[in-house]
Amino acid sequence: MDFKFFKKSIPTLIFLAVFSAVAIPIFYHLLKVDKKLKVYSPADFNPKLVDPSLKHIQKNHTIADFKLINQNGKIVTNKDYKDKIYIADFFFTRCTNICIVMAYNMAELQEYYKNDDEVMFLSHSVTPVIDSVSVLKKYAGDKGVISGKWNVTTGDKKHIYDLARKSYFAVIDEGTGDENDFIHTENFVLIDKEGRIRGSYDGTEKENMQKIINDITLLKEEYANK
Repeated sequence: MDFKFFKKSIPTLIFLAVFSAVAIPIFYHLLKVDKKLKVYSPADFNPKLVDPSLKHIQKNHTIADFKLINQNGKIVTNKDYKDKIYIADFFFTRCTNICIVMAYNMAELQEYYKNDDEVMFLSHSVTPVIDSVSVLKKYAGDKGVISGKWNVTTGDKKHIYDLARKSYFAVIDEGTGDENDFIHTENFVLIDKEGRIRGSYDGTEKENMQKIINDITLLKEEYANK
């Protein structure tokens, strides 16, 4: 090797080494920023899922205040989910098709996060008149629901249906929440600590459970880096 050439190359090599030491961490940081989960608003959803009164909203959408009753007869509100990441869904105890798979998948997620106080679960009955506290108590026992981790709830039907249609955007069909109104949805909805929607998934698809776990990991990293 030509010594003079090597000697002339030293400044270039030093520059490349310094540039790499600085640029690579910055590039890695930018990649991590790109992985930040989207914050969903009404305008991001299929228009059929969104109440006409909300279609114009493009940011700052949060889950409306709620007041429900869980399997233990305890009143559950937004305050119980303050500073929590949670998965919400809609079900009914007499369901013999998709709800069975959904409950199994939710139970699997509960098992994964059973020692993680940062993550919770919230299920809303779409037949609240039938799904009384005693019925939910038995259902919760059968499904392995952990009290304090997963609330299986009943309540005022119109209130629950408004949550499904105007907060979680979980159902396409329209209705008023009256006795002839019935919804059925397979959606699992990921909610962050500010009550914002960060993901929506088909709760009957097993592979989506890993997607949820991956997204919760990203969400936790987002909070850790704040």
